[in-house]
Amino acid sequence: PRQRLKIQVKGGDRHDERPCTHLQRAERPGNGKVPDTFQTDHLLYYERFKAYQDYMLGDCKTSEVEAFTAEYLEKIVEPCDWQAIWHTDVFDVLVEVVDVDCKELKAKVELVLPMECETRGCDLTEESMKVLLEATLHKVPLLELSVVYDESRDFDQTALALEHLRFFYKHIWRKWDEEDEDDDFDYFVRCVEPRLRLYYDILEDRVPAGLVAEYHSTLALCSEKFQEFSSLRSGLDSDSESEQDNVSMVEGLRLYEQLEALKRKLRIIENPLLRYVLGYKVNSGQQSCRAKGPRPAGGRVVHLVSALATVHQLQSLITDKLMPHYSSEEFEVQFHSDPVLAVNACYEGDVVIVCPGLYSITSSISIVDSIEVEGYGLPDEVVIEKRNKGDTFVESTGANVKLSNLKFIQRDAIEGILCVRQGKLEMENCVMQCETTGVIVRSAAQLGMNMCDLYGSKGAGVEIYPGSVCSLVGNGIHHCKEGILIKDFADELDAMPKITMVNNVIHNNQGYGVILVKPGDAAVEDLAEPNTLEMAVHAFITLRLDYCNSLYCGISKAQIAHFTEGNDAIKQELVATSAKKHRLQKSRMKALGAMQADENLLSQEMFISINGNQFKHNGKGSFGTFLY
Repeated sequence: PRQRLKIQVKGGDRHDERPCTHLQRAERPGNGKVPDTFQTDHLLYYERFKAYQDYMLGDCKTSEVEAFTAEYLEKIVEPCDWQAIWHTDVFDVLVEVVDVDCKELKAKVELVLPMECETRGCDLTEESMKVLLEATLHKVPLLELSVVYDESRDFDQTALALEHLRFFYKHIWRKWDEEDEDDDFDYFVRCVEPRLRLYYDILEDRVPAGLVAEYHSTLALCSEKFQEFSSLRSGLDSDSESEQDNVSMVEGLRLYEQLEALKRKLRIIENPLLRYVLGYKVNSGQQSCRAKGPRPAGGRVVHLVSALATVHQLQSLITDKLMPHYSSEEFEVQFHSDPVLAVNACYEGDVVIVCPGLYSITSSISIVDSIEVEGYGLPDEVVIEKRNKGDTFVESTGANVKLSNLKFIQRDAIEGILCVRQGKLEMENCVMQCETTGVIVRSAAQLGMNMCDLYGSKGAGVEIYPGSVCSLVGNGIHHCKEGILIKDFADELDAMPKITMVNNVIHNNQGYGVILVKPGDAAVEDLAEPNTLEMAVHAFITLRLDYCNSLYCGISKAQIAHFTEGNDAIKQELVATSAKKHRLQKSRMKALGAMQADENLLSQEMFISINGNQFKHNGKGSFGTFLY
């Protein structure tokens, strides 16, 4: 049986089981030639969700959407005697509804006299409006009607029903839905819910701007291809064997394949899980990896970024920076007021120098070539602030990128502050004020982060993926949920991370200073007995215990023990996980009759240097593991 709540609205005392939503007045801008309407564009996600699931669509199939919608409107919409604004692209006019045809989604209307009308780029008289209504048999689409505001509350639900209808056909329904082969499935679960969620995720800036643009362009292209396919199909004669019809059928098959590919892409983006696993990864990855390479005409450019500079500042810049380093003939100078535009204008080998000031940006800084971006001054003097929610602040895919003397501030963000997706990034003397996650080092990427300050992340300050190379020297990582998070690398398919952590101060984080994510399968630990690799691990840890007097000069033995405890725990856990993985690989190789694994694996791939780090006031301790 169809799962929808019972709705009783006609007759008697108008008892109903609908959600009680009281609508406010939406005041019209301008000179007010037509009355105000109900405000219906502010509805929350759960309000629309409940309306479509419980009252309008239930668990109907795609082929039943039209019938279910008509039944919903018959029970909700007042059949007559209410006023509405007939809204088109060129006019808004006040009409009286005298009948409603819910199956055709149309209403029979009469013009309210004297005529109240607002026009856009045309002159409209009372007589011309009467002629227009007669030509349409006084029937207008319900989608073009907005109920006039009435304080009696008698027409709240009518206004709300028309809003749900209008929103559904504008943002949810697709022309090709009724031809979907999966008609046996619940249309609400398969199409309505993911599209509704995506609409609100976009509205609330939870989706990267690049993916939003790709979605809208794909949707427009899909509509265009569907129109072409439908026109071509309607012109075909199934009984004809003419050459023209054969050519049309081949063209139809080509359009059909293109249409199906576009529909699959839309479904990926509409799915909350797949849009990031597949859609966003493809979107951001493919776009960001298109490096320009060297400038075609040769030479290199120094891009100066400054919103406003005094003569003295320019003189100092030329004396201190430009003349000593960039005075050769291969360098030219270009001026910019926006750091994003400066980076986008770069070719391989270019340099961006950002002068002191506050630069507010709304789009990502995507670095795809080997360039240098440096602030001229202290980090607190050269500040780049990002306010748009949809994208990562800085994304680096260049082969050899350098950032220095900059401060990055996130506002209202949902993506991380910096992602090294591929290539190598060197950061020095930078400050990162995070809003969500901090620095992410993807697999096969390299990060060198020296003398930087990172704080405020609601996730980890630094996320290290399997197969990455990460060097952290002399940094402060504090006031994050977790200090440093090392992703699981225990799977035999994952490459080992190569981690250097020296002289960092990791403090005042909510959770652990460093946390390792790994599987909780105890069976892996019993695959092999301790062997010579275990001895190598022990020797490795012993050799790396460095109580350098110069490093801890003036610090008590108790403090030294406290500082080194976290370093030792991290090293032991990382090396033990590496050894566990090695035993798993060795056991499987033996099972397959392969040659014995190299016992000197540690020296080949485990290059860990973790020394001199200080762990203070972290909520759960210096080091922990998360088992899954």
